[in-house]
Amino acid sequence: MDTRSLTDLVSFSPDGPSTAPVLESERLWSQLICLDRNQRLGPIVDAASDGLFLVVAGEVVVQVDRGRRRLAQWSTAFAPAGSEVVVSNASPDPAVLLIVAAPPPARRPVSG
Repeated sequence: MDTRSLTDLVSFSPDGPSTAPVLESERLWSQLICLDRNQRLGPIVDAASDGLFLVVAGEVVVQVDRGRRRLAQWSTAFAPAGSEVVVSNASPDPAVLLIVAAPPPARRPVSG
């Protein structure tokens, strides 16, 4: 069994979102994203992977194609394969986001 503590992966950078791999297999992929004030991730698009975005800490605005929602801690958003996703920190406090995708993306999301 593989395990990871998400708190060990949290770090912030003034240069843009920080990313850290969480767990990965042939069928599942996950990454922790840390957004400081005024930072955003995206746009992210993967034609073959569904994505789940979970707010671990803070508040973010998630835009999936033309839909847009403000999400607080413990909220989730689903992005079907082929969707364009942009995530922005929505508060003056840092935000932490867990992304889970299946199957693993062809191009892994990184800071945008």
